[in-house]
Amino acid sequence: MRGKVPCNVVTESRPSTKSGAGPTDAALVIAARAGEVWAQEALFVRHAGRLLGLAQRMLGASDEADDLVQDSFVRALSRLNGLDNPQAFAAWLTSIAVHGAQKRLRRRRLLIRLGLRVAEPLDPDLTISPVAPAEVVSELRAVYAVVARLSAEERIALLLRRVEGLDLAEIAQTMQISLATVKRRLVSAEKHLQILVNHSER
Repeated sequence: MRGKVPCNVVTESRPSTKSGAGPTDAALVIAARAGEVWAQEALFVRHAGRLLGLAQRMLGASDEADDLVQDSFVRALSRLNGLDNPQAFAAWLTSIAVHGAQKRLRRRRLLIRLGLRVAEPLDPDLTISPVAPAEVVSELRAVYAVVARLSAEERIALLLRRVEGLDLAEIAQTMQISLATVKRRLVSAEKHLQILVNHSER
């Protein structure tokens, strides 16, 4: 993690949940705020896999996805004191990653327009579960086929809705935009998706 996110777990006393499943996010955040390296490491271990999957679905399975995960954790761990609700760490971390992905997608789109980068389509096989039902796979392939043509904002809104399964309020919170803006972006993205589907059925 570029030397900024802890990689050594200290086996000192750690708060546990009653279920024995380990500390809650809130307990880990409080300990991490106090400078406990093991708590920072535990937050990373708990959420890195989920965040990497999201990053790959937003950016593609590339080094950019790995970098986004690293940058998001560095940013989150350096700003823990600004998190009002420690138990909301997962949603807060996701919001940080989404914001970072939007910036990367906008920069990528500019480089493509300037001829400094070649557009790379998303490979759904790298991010769709091999045990997903056939109808789900079919729908996700349709989504991935169109997302590269969308703006960064529409792309992420559509992925959060169709792939991650978030409701409108959750998307608004994650993207830090109004509910009306979420609806507007999704309507536009869905129109592009429907056009593609209609074209492929001809």
